[in-house]
Amino acid sequence: QVQLVESGGGSVQPGGSLLLSCAGSGITFRSYAICWFRQVPGQGREGVSYIRSNGDRTNYADSLKGRFTISRNNAENTVYLRIDNLKPDDTGIYYCAARQDEPMDSSDWSRWYRYTYWGQGTQVTVSS
Repeated sequence: QVQLVESGGGSVQPGGSLLLSCAGSGITFRSYAICWFRQVPGQGREGVSYIRSNGDRTNYADSLKGRFTISRNNAENTVYLRIDNLKPDDTGIYYCAARQDEPMDSSDWSRWYRYTYWGQGTQVTVSS
């Protein structure tokens, strides 16, 4: 059974930081690319950041570059997303998603339908 489990969300004040984790099981984790998405009520899932199976390539949403850092530890079957200088607009549910690392158009990394497996999400709330 494939599982992706997110953790690390919470309530923080603007300017704070969070480290989100995505732990995978039931798949050969090192063969899967991982993407973090976020969703706010009434809106679709937004691709936040992507990392290839071996970590040699990453992508970020243009508006988020500089505050978000994605990394992975395949020995621990885990992908991380560090968010610095959190803003109220970062509030939402953060999901990780996995797809086998096969060639795709570079612009497709943020398209939710490209991913096979999804976690249940972790809530991030940023407010003062």
